[in-house]
Amino acid sequence: MAFESLTEKLGNAFKKLRGKGRLSEADIKDAMREVRLALLEADVSYKVVKDFIARVSARAVGTDVLESLSPAQMVIKIVNEELCALMGATSAKIASAGRGPTILMLVGLQGAGKTTNGAKLAALLKRQNGKRPILVACDIYRPAAIAQLKTVGAQLDIPVFEMGAEDPVKIAKAAVAHAEKHGNDLVILDTAGRLHIDEALMDELRRIKAEVRPTEILFVVDAMTGQDAVNAAAAFNDALGIDGLIITKLDGDARGGAALSVRAVTGKPIKFAGTGEKLDQIEVFHPDRMASRILGMGDVMTLIEKAERSFDEKKARELSEKLAKNRFTLSDYYDQLTQLRSMGGLGEIAGMLPGVDAKALAGASIDEKMLTRTEAIILSMTKREREDPALISSSRKKRIAAGSGTQVVDINRLLKQFETMKQLSKQLSRGKMPPGMLGGFGKKGRKGMFGF
Repeated sequence: MAFESLTEKLGNAFKKLRGKGRLSEADIKDAMREVRLALLEADVSYKVVKDFIARVSARAVGTDVLESLSPAQMVIKIVNEELCALMGATSAKIASAGRGPTILMLVGLQGAGKTTNGAKLAALLKRQNGKRPILVACDIYRPAAIAQLKTVGAQLDIPVFEMGAEDPVKIAKAAVAHAEKHGNDLVILDTAGRLHIDEALMDELRRIKAEVRPTEILFVVDAMTGQDAVNAAAAFNDALGIDGLIITKLDGDARGGAALSVRAVTGKPIKFAGTGEKLDQIEVFHPDRMASRILGMGDVMTLIEKAERSFDEKKARELSEKLAKNRFTLSDYYDQLTQLRSMGGLGEIAGMLPGVDAKALAGASIDEKMLTRTEAIILSMTKREREDPALISSSRKKRIAAGSGTQVVDINRLLKQFETMKQLSKQLSRGKMPPGMLGGFGKKGRKGMFGF
């Protein structure tokens, strides 16, 4: 995950302030030196780092420790607030057109993720805001760009407007007219990019802007690009006057400094963040939540929102009744697996919990492959076998193993874990969560209920 190294280095810097009764200039100077190095190593712009350190130092030097805070916590509080301010303080919403459809024009360099994240954004606004989006293929230069947009559009059930290799300006104008005629209230223009900024690209984008007058122009930036992303954002802003930013690939191992720099350099808010390769992995960017994650304090609000999106109230009620009657089956076990996985990777989920970072996860027994194996085993069973595992004889175990590409020993392990879960179900029905129930955060080598 982006910022992993920054989180670790900031944590080490703050540890040295523990145990002090008052913050002196020397204390702050030493801590700020390490924070400065951590930010620079994360590829944050030098000027942004310089201004950030100056603001934090001015607030922290000589500050009496609040009664409820330790000196280290006081510094973290100040750094947290300044990180929020650096990334925009509050989340920014998409503007809506007064008349006609809202038109979002996505711009950026080639490879930043405009096509995929444009489709993701359309799906997000359709799901959360009830929009009726249409995607527009204005990139006629990149091989397979139109085919790619049509593919992701089909996967998300979002219509795509395309006119082949026609002039992109004409395509954009025709698409808006099509949207007005067919009741689409959101038009997302997927424009062309280049490997570098050139005048021909900018001229085309200016002509599209002049023709359709987009409600907002969003610059799509790859978090893994580093300082080049900052320079590109500034250039696009000067040429077009962008209204906001979409940061992509925040799930990668990038240093992530671009996300902290582009807002400060352009003065434009980060509105959305792409957090993974799956087509539902895009979210509204919340500066306060990102600052919290960078400082290792988790992101509980986003975790709750993910759970709510995956939560099936009817199934939960049925499961509660089955647990109370000790009638939990392998089918229920599989439903819980599916719901857990729909919230994202286990590493991503755990990273949103306060005090849990990627380094800690490296020593925890979380294994996505084991989850997949468990799922394959259950799906290879018949409905009767899932409802009554006692039916699973040696010959059936061999059949299930062959069907799931596993070994009989894996079937035995799953059945044993399932029996343990059934024994614990009464405790769960009373609201008790035995330690290690999910097995995700136990010590290395300790098996959890999902076999990892």
